[in-house]
Amino acid sequence: MRKTRKKFKNPRMSWNSEEIGARKDLIREFGLRRRKEILIAQEVLRNFRRRARELIAEQDEEKTKVLLDKLVKIGLLEKGQGLDDVLALSVNDILGRRLQTIVLKRGLATTSKQARQFITHGHVTINKRAIQSPSYIVQSAEEAKIIVHDVQPQSQNKGDNNEG
Repeated sequence: MRKTRKKFKNPRMSWNSEEIGARKDLIREFGLRRRKEILIAQEVLRNFRRRARELIAEQDEEKTKVLLDKLVKIGLLEKGQGLDDVLALSVNDILGRRLQTIVLKRGLATTSKQARQFITHGHVTINKRAIQSPSYIVQSAEEAKIIVHDVQPQSQNKGDNNEG
């Protein structure tokens, strides 16, 4: 059985009031459920930035092209941008590429919680493949292929049964 590894690092100062306030704003803006989702996004960003710093020092064109192509494919960078632009990325950029955020921004859901519910209940498909993870990072090519299925508005009167 494969050992699952931790996908994030805890902050050095967990009770920093400025960081807590910023975290609350991110949770409210992107409709996240818990602090762990922000920490994972920060770790993803940290890895991209670390690789960019190493590539600036190495000046390896092939590895640089691979990293930049990956970030363009994900939709974090535009074609023609360089390693300096990788260092300028923020957590908001990573969180903006999540499936939950894109479903909300495209108007397929009215609230971020509704978008999350559609995804976890299996109503959202990309390329005819159901995605049940709201944290799925959507690639640029997949963005136009997001479809919400089988969503019917519920009756306003929950106790009203008109069957008889």
